[in-house]
Amino acid sequence: MRAFRVRYTPDQVAIPRFFIPVALEMAGEYELPPTAAHHALRVLRLKTGDALILFDGTGGEHRVRISRSGEGKVLVMPESFCAREAESPLQLWLGQSLCATEKMDWILQKAVELGVSRCTPLQAERSVVRLSEERAARRLEHWRRVTEAACEQSGRNRVPEVDPIEPLRTWLARLPQNGLRLMLSPQGEVSLADLPPPAGPVILLVGPEGGLSGEEERAARSSGFQPLRLGPRILRTETAALALVSALQARWGDFVQEPVRHPL
Repeated sequence: MRAFRVRYTPDQVAIPRFFIPVALEMAGEYELPPTAAHHALRVLRLKTGDALILFDGTGGEHRVRISRSGEGKVLVMPESFCAREAESPLQLWLGQSLCATEKMDWILQKAVELGVSRCTPLQAERSVVRLSEERAARRLEHWRRVTEAACEQSGRNRVPEVDPIEPLRTWLARLPQNGLRLMLSPQGEVSLADLPPPAGPVILLVGPEGGLSGEEERAARSSGFQPLRLGPRILRTETAALALVSALQARWGDFVQEPVRHPL
């Protein structure tokens, strides 16, 4: 767990934010979990009387103040609850084909900052990364920590879901029927300017470093994905996902609209 200072009050006081992975019931004095307590005391050097923001990922945030600390423990007293939301009006589900570890971390971190609601790591034919069941479980746990930290940093109070790794074709078969489906392709026939505003979720498919195979592209088309082009250049996989999310937010999302709650 990491904590980040964000602007919270009108007078621009920076208050550390902590994700607490259990339902928060702030009826009285509350002891922070050990990891959060360690960061508060040893990393941020917080003291009795300092303010914190706690959120559990289900919406809203609690402003609290350290009431006691010592022997590695931190107790806080609640001061107020704020139902503030920082979610996009777009429901964005990113299906990202597996790529190198540092690239996946980067994509997930930045996708959360940009407002993605859900992420699914996909095993594609040309994915360089191949993980055993044990390593995949560890990687999933790591990715979920990455998204939690990104929420702490970016001010989101709802933690996006990160699914276990699954084969691309399995993912295609289980997608909901509604929504707009887009995949980036150098052979894309449409641009964002050609598309009407989506009436439901927007589901995005991004291939690995070597791109989707011909069979995978055909399977995606059969599942309703429209091949989309973003300009005349070929983008790396870690650029493609973030460029597409940014473009969608600029066209229909919270770059141009007020944020609203839209859980996927």
